[in-house]
Amino acid sequence: MLSTEDNELLCRSGRGTLMGDLLRQYWLPALPSRELPEADGEPKKVRLLGEDLVAFRDTQGAVGLMAANCPHRGASLFFGRNEECGLRCVYHGWKFDVEGRCVDMMNEPESLHFKEKIFVASYPTVEVGGIIWAYLGSPEHTPPTPRQIQRPGQFLQAHHRTRS
Repeated sequence: MLSTEDNELLCRSGRGTLMGDLLRQYWLPALPSRELPEADGEPKKVRLLGEDLVAFRDTQGAVGLMAANCPHRGASLFFGRNEECGLRCVYHGWKFDVEGRCVDMMNEPESLHFKEKIFVASYPTVEVGGIIWAYLGSPEHTPPTPRQIQRPGQFLQAHHRTRS
């Protein structure tokens, strides 16, 4: 039987915990690809290692995985509109691409370039074998992506998206 301390050590996986930091060194299965079947489809709630996230497939088919709340007023991006290569917050209309960059701010003049200073936490994804994998660790220590899988009569292609 584990002690309470050992149980806490092994079961807590949030950022800054021993197990959380260990697991963030690897690509993790985030969700089945079938849960994001179409471009510009409905976003999906995902919880990985104690983090509430939102997954979506953009217009070009790339998968975005980002913090669940907009950095502006904390509105849930799950209720956002997935449109034209980004997820638009329903509160003030800020739109974020799959890499977490703010690409449109309807309430700010374009001349101020304010959108270039705004980001939402996002994580790289790779799609292999019908699974969307995510890497939640440090960008400078990103491990190799999961490999392509070959099955008899079938070859599954990996679709990579990494941090820029």
